[in-house]
Amino acid sequence: MAGEPGPQSDALCELELQAVIGFNGHIPFGLICHPDREHFVYPLGCTVIIQGLNNNTQAFLHGHTNNVSCIAVSRSGCYVASGQVTFMGFKADIILWDYKKRELLARLSLHKGKVEKLAFSPNELYLVSLGGQDDGSVVVWSIAKRDAICGSPASARSAGNATVLAFSNCRDEAFISAGNGTIRVWELDLPNRKIRPTECQTGSLKRVITSIMMAEDDSYFYVGTSSGDILKLNMKSKLMSDYGPVKEKFSLGVTALLLLKTGDLVVSTGGGIVALCKGSNYKPIKKIQVQGGVTSLTLRGQGHQFFVGTEESQIYRLNYNDFKEELITTCHNEAIHDIIFPSGTSDLFATCSKNDIRVWHTPENKELLRITIPNMTCHAIDFMRDGKSIISAWNDGKIRAFTPETGRLMYVIDHAHSMGVTAIAATSDCKRIISGGGEGQVRVWEIGQNTRKLEEVLKEHISAVSCIKIKKNNRECVTASIDGTCIIWDIVRFMRNQMILANTLFQCVCYHPEEYQIITSGTDRKIGYWEVFDGSAIRNLEGSLTGSINGMDITTDGTYFVTGGDDHLVKVWDYNEGEVTHVGMGHSGSITRLRICPGNKYIVSVSADGAILRWKYPHSS
Repeated sequence: MAGEPGPQSDALCELELQAVIGFNGHIPFGLICHPDREHFVYPLGCTVIIQGLNNNTQAFLHGHTNNVSCIAVSRSGCYVASGQVTFMGFKADIILWDYKKRELLARLSLHKGKVEKLAFSPNELYLVSLGGQDDGSVVVWSIAKRDAICGSPASARSAGNATVLAFSNCRDEAFISAGNGTIRVWELDLPNRKIRPTECQTGSLKRVITSIMMAEDDSYFYVGTSSGDILKLNMKSKLMSDYGPVKEKFSLGVTALLLLKTGDLVVSTGGGIVALCKGSNYKPIKKIQVQGGVTSLTLRGQGHQFFVGTEESQIYRLNYNDFKEELITTCHNEAIHDIIFPSGTSDLFATCSKNDIRVWHTPENKELLRITIPNMTCHAIDFMRDGKSIISAWNDGKIRAFTPETGRLMYVIDHAHSMGVTAIAATSDCKRIISGGGEGQVRVWEIGQNTRKLEEVLKEHISAVSCIKIKKNNRECVTASIDGTCIIWDIVRFMRNQMILANTLFQCVCYHPEEYQIITSGTDRKIGYWEVFDGSAIRNLEGSLTGSINGMDITTDGTYFVTGGDDHLVKVWDYNEGEVTHVGMGHSGSITRLRICPGNKYIVSVSADGAILRWKYPHSS
């Protein structure tokens, strides 16, 4: 959320965030089922999201200035704590939240660079926090006083970094930290404001610990390792009592553990396996495979049901009895390159990314369709006006068309561009497609019932085409390129009408609905207004203080337009005044594209971290 709105920020209103489609599956233990059994708590970018399990309600906890790196929920569920990353040498905040009121209670700042892990004591007296690699300290905080009690280096000098924490289940004065070659049991001595560690002995086993699970009565605890085995340690003697599996270890390491009331263990792995293990031999008796390495396991209630979060941003529900997985949440886990609404409806939209195009149902934030082309990247998409196909631009130089209902491949135009297809648009009569390529060519394709014919190649750009917009009468189009030119073409006579030059890499262009002006933007952070008739500059606005502007869209009446870019802010502008009216803060990655939906109900923005955010359109139409 770096970067502030422009100089007119005195009376700026905030855009209202309505919904988020996104889950950062790369944060270990980042998905937590709240003790009320009705909600998930998870981080996405700089926001903590509270989402209903059975309905689509979402609440947002805003307060972090950078990406959230860890999260914890207290036993009763009254408190949520979240830690963030920050720039080298700066202090990284921990925020303590009131769950019921959804508000910030305290900001706790001691750790440098990153907060690695957080844990609440069983009676919610203390919060313990572990700093990241550059910090290496463990701190105990008093929840009542909202202040640090004491701190200590997390691991001995001879050992590696500690990365995981767990509190005792029965005592507020004991907790465990573990990591690379270190397992420590800590005792809090409150009168002397000290914490004292005892190293646990694992004999000749040298392990990197990835997760800890306490027994309910505190008599022992389990740790999972990156080598794919599980160690059981006695809490009193601090000695290892057994470990396993000895032969068939879990591939790609154990990533999370759950201890059920029955004494069984649920083990998840970096290879996407979730296994139910009995007894002391740690042999799986049931197992399932999910998509992506597992990073979170969380119980709902007593353990009849639990949830799995993976690196590929999928969330699954599992029932203990039948041990079958059900996919309940999906989202992109790579940068999203484009978003488009079909003509005349705001209930659906499509996004494209590496490997896939997805179609979403706007009111429910649900994925309706996924079209997958493995190991390929889709740069741009458009809906044909008749709604019969989605056309898409791919990095392998092909244009592919799919049916929007089933995702069936309708046709492919091979070798459409030599250096990948980078932009695409369709005429409103559905008879032509205009595509732009990485080599800078603009190509016009005639689309028949069963034929695709190359009509013309327009060779003026000398670098990749980033955006194409077509005039309503289908006789003219404008193409923006990162070579610093925007060209207005006559696509009946296939000639250049005008060329606009600027010292920038153009990323986006829009026609004003009356089509006598265009607006452009790009890496110079300027928003340019230009005459279509002679290509002359009308005005230049400072669009952003930091970073490129990558996306823009304009309302159907031309009164307002929206922009988004590397400063992570969505801005709504008054077209005539040239001033920002509203700013939306919520993205943690660079915004790549954004759209105002037909009917001006929402603004949907997409970003380089795979998140899709839906905002309430602020002006009454």
